[in-house]
Amino acid sequence: MAIFSDLGIQHSNVHVNLSSEALIQLSLETDKGSALSDTGALMVYSGEKTGRSPKDKRIVLEESTKEHINWGDVNQPIDPASFNQAKNNAIAYFNTCKDLFIVDGYAVWDKKNTIKVRIICTKAYHALFMYNMLIRPTQQELANFGTPDYILYNAGATSADMSIKGITSTTSIQLSFEQKEILIFGTEYAGEMKKAIFSLLNYLMPLKQILSMHCSANESEIGEVSLFFGLSGTGKTTLSADPRRKLIGDDEHIWSDNGISNIEGGCYAKVINLESEKEPEIYQAIRKGTILENVVYNPTSNKVDYTNKSITENTRGGYPIEFINNAKTPCIGSHPNHIIFLTCDAFGVLPPISAINSEQAQYHFISGYTAKVAGTEMG
Repeated sequence: MAIFSDLGIQHSNVHVNLSSEALIQLSLETDKGSALSDTGALMVYSGEKTGRSPKDKRIVLEESTKEHINWGDVNQPIDPASFNQAKNNAIAYFNTCKDLFIVDGYAVWDKKNTIKVRIICTKAYHALFMYNMLIRPTQQELANFGTPDYILYNAGATSADMSIKGITSTTSIQLSFEQKEILIFGTEYAGEMKKAIFSLLNYLMPLKQILSMHCSANESEIGEVSLFFGLSGTGKTTLSADPRRKLIGDDEHIWSDNGISNIEGGCYAKVINLESEKEPEIYQAIRKGTILENVVYNPTSNKVDYTNKSITENTRGGYPIEFINNAKTPCIGSHPNHIIFLTCDAFGVLPPISAINSEQAQYHFISGYTAKVAGTEMG
């Protein structure tokens, strides 16, 4: 389509901002192994990678941003020339694919800090995943969307070129703040896209004196806000989906002078051992429009076996936040009244529940004691 020719994309079959229903149908037709569960959710497989690949992330070393980044094992640099070479590879790959999908959406509900994001990908299920996870524009907002602030190129179905300087694996996630672009190669795990947007905001928000937070949030009937901090798998999504409280968000937020705001328009829940009795809000959200990633199901009944972790322990469900009955939209709240740190303490260092003062809270927030949960990261 001509509107993307300025990006080097010369493709005759670009699907732009399709509905959830259309993306589900295309996924069933084009994504290998996809099927509908007995509740109508779209079941898909991410291939070899069933978790994130943090060791394969790179940030472009640029004059305008390099002094603001804490370089090291987590934030590893890559040259601008290498990024541009990889981007050309992504576009060349796009032009060989049968289908291309464009999804436009917003990140951050707080209007003062909202950014416009465009996703370009080759899989219908990836498009549906980001349709669920970004804040969904109205038809009028789409008509006036204009130029996005950031573009994510998901070429995850093809390998990264290891001959390019700085790329050390066939999997590569690269972020350029100057070019306002993100590249993904060598992984079809959908969570890589949402975390790439979070990485972006982890840089942008602190520069505006705003705290970006890996936490869930909910609100009481009288407007008191609670935050739940913790690594993936420690219980943020489960604890925030409380029938007695309004859900603000399950994973990513910012805290500004105005209060807190969800970054996302959806939830990405771990569904291993999911039971209707223990997590009723999440269980009922697994329906038409939801993506179930890497679950095992009965091929006769299409009923999901949530206890089966033969593919991965990191089985996931991705759905729009309004699939939770008591979700609060817009997903914003006042300054928090309660802050809870969740750990998966495999060593018995901490008592089951600890009440801590503000100095201890600062210490534990910075030190971030926990234990990583199996399956959420590759390796």
